[in-house]
Amino acid sequence: MADEHRTPGYGQPPSRREPPRTQQSGAQPRRRAPRRRSAAARVAGALLYVLLVIGASAVLATVGWVWACDLLALGKEPVSIQIKIEDDTKFSTVVDQLEAEGIIEYKFLFKLYAAFSHAESKIVPGTYKLNTEMDYHALVSSMSASSSTRQEADITIPEGYTIDQVFALLDERGVTSVDKLRDMAANWDYAFDWLEDRPLGDYHRLEGYLFPDTYTFQLGENPKYVINKMLVNFDAKMDQYMSRFAGDGETEPAYSLHDIVTIASMIEKETSGKDYKTIASVIYNRLNNPTAETAGYLQIDATLVYLNGGKVPTEADKAIASPYNTYLYQGLPAGPISNPGMASLLAAMEPESTNYYFYVLNPETKEHEFSRTYAEHSVLVQRYQGNGG
Repeated sequence: MADEHRTPGYGQPPSRREPPRTQQSGAQPRRRAPRRRSAAARVAGALLYVLLVIGASAVLATVGWVWACDLLALGKEPVSIQIKIEDDTKFSTVVDQLEAEGIIEYKFLFKLYAAFSHAESKIVPGTYKLNTEMDYHALVSSMSASSSTRQEADITIPEGYTIDQVFALLDERGVTSVDKLRDMAANWDYAFDWLEDRPLGDYHRLEGYLFPDTYTFQLGENPKYVINKMLVNFDAKMDQYMSRFAGDGETEPAYSLHDIVTIASMIEKETSGKDYKTIASVIYNRLNNPTAETAGYLQIDATLVYLNGGKVPTEADKAIASPYNTYLYQGLPAGPISNPGMASLLAAMEPESTNYYFYVLNPETKEHEFSRTYAEHSVLVQRYQGNGG
């Protein structure tokens, strides 16, 4: 009978299992070697990376191309607009309008371009014609002071227009507003010595000096430049006559330049177009002979029209308490009542020599008939049923 307590080496081979090893102090545990990725996995990862790079590049390229098309005005639908920029128009408002009208597609991109190119400081008030063929640089250039797209208008100021009529016409044609013109006329000190005695504060100070002519104005123009252009014209037309009003230090001329412009403004409103100098003679006869039967009163109907806003004068108008009322006050009115042309100015400076004190309009011929006395004048007035002056 075999012994149940066998020892190795007696009756059976010893076990191949190795006894557990005791970890010695300081010994490092053995690590399992990392698996190597297969070649296929490495290729797939690289391919995915390449695809991501290509996709991102494609997106950026697409976005960049879209932005470049807007920046460089490529492939846009044809659109043309007219834009008006006022003195107080904000740059952001201009950009909003460009986007709303389809001239640009990306406001933020245009603003970014403007920030780098200082575009905001280059854009000036005016009316401009823009289109989608213009890139960002061309758009900014087209809204600058040297723009060739800035809209212009040829405007004729008729002889005899009042300052209010002149300003209304300029406003109507889009040059600038009535309010801005009035403000600039009243408060800007224009550099002409013949305006030195015209106090600031009232825009009527320039009545008579806005020379009637045909002018080319830019739409949306600075009102200071608009007015100055007309004053420069007046100065040029009157330059050769200015010495008449200078005086010699001892004697002063009988009539100042302002007096002449005032007389010319009345001639302009009263003349039939053929009798400038004869009308002038009537005015001077009344001014220079206050003891005559007219007693120094000019009695010019056109001054009443100036007071009543352009209506046909009435008997009631003759009682209007105003220094412009030549029926109520002797001598010249307070100032010009219109802007006279050169023919009226010359007539005021070189009147005809006559003995006439009165005139009345013949309704058939549309010409004035002149009289020396009130009696003669009354006969003509009765004949033409009160159509006289």
